[in-house]
Amino acid sequence: MSPPLKLFIKAGCPWCDMAEEWLQTNGYRYSVVDVRADATAYDEMKRISGQHRAPTLQAGDLLLPDFGPEELARFMKKHSITPDAASTQNCCN
Repeated sequence: MSPPLKLFIKAGCPWCDMAEEWLQTNGYRYSVVDVRADATAYDEMKRISGQHRAPTLQAGDLLLPDFGPEELARFMKKHSITPDAASTQNCCN
């Protein structure tokens, strides 16, 4: 089973919108954390990723910061993360 997915976004960010669209289109379940609305989440994203850009995807112990759809697809394939990822609250699916 794939690890739970957490997507750190900034509302209104076109890259974040593309990441969500890719995950939804490909059947992934994930939780969304809007770092503009939650300062603690923003601090967490900066701490785990070492940067301040979104989207940032956390998959268990794996991290993909500041990415586009092509990088997301390669990351999922490289780490064998399949659409069976466990859902958590705030899931967009």
